[in-house]
Amino acid sequence: QVQLVESGGGLVQAGGSLRLSCAASGLIFSIYDMGWYRQAPGKQRELVAGISSGGTTNYANSVKGRFTISRDNAKNTVYLQMNSLKPEDTAVYYCNAKWNRAGATRDYWAQGTQVTVSS
Repeated sequence: QVQLVESGGGLVQAGGSLRLSCAASGLIFSIYDMGWYRQAPGKQRELVAGISSGGTTNYANSVKGRFTISRDNAKNTVYLQMNSLKPEDTAVYYCNAKWNRAGATRDYWAQGTQVTVSS
């Protein structure tokens, strides 16, 4: 059974930092592309940052230079370091694990963790 368990969300003042963690089990973590998404009230879920199985990263323009995604395959964990947080970063953040090969797809989501940035 695949599980993605997040930690690290919370309340922080604008300009502060938080680090989200997502620990995976029940899958071969190293072959999965991992991503962090967020969804604010009344808005669609959006990709914040992604890291491929090979370590290539990509970021939403709104977080470039402030957020850093990383992974530790030995610990089956992906991280999102969030610095210089802004009130508009307030959302529920979701960890995602995705694998696609030759038409076969696996797509798993964590339960979500609330990040609230106060002004």
